[in-house]
Amino acid sequence: GFEAKFAHDEELPFKAAARSNKLPGLWAAGQLGLSGDAAAAYATALVTDNLSNQTINETLSKVSSDLAAKGISREQVAQKVQECLHQALAQLAAEASKAGD
Repeated sequence: GFEAKFAHDEELPFKAAARSNKLPGLWAAGQLGLSGDAAAAYATALVTDNLSNQTINETLSKVSSDLAAKGISREQVAQKVQECLHQALAQLAAEASKAGD
């Protein structure tokens, strides 16, 4: 039982980080006019780049740079990233409570 709880507790930050990069990635892809496979590829690249020890600031810089031509500021991107982090944590909490039922 302890090992399972430990594994779950270690997995949660990983899942939260991955999801909190995917959600703004999908939003940014939409802002860039990407859809379907291209949008999914953009979001997936943010997740996999982040897993390769990229910091949230590097992710924020990448997305901000990509969206600068669209007139979207770094502050707007940062706000969206923060919203997505909260959304990701809420989704994971909901999934965990369903799994516990």
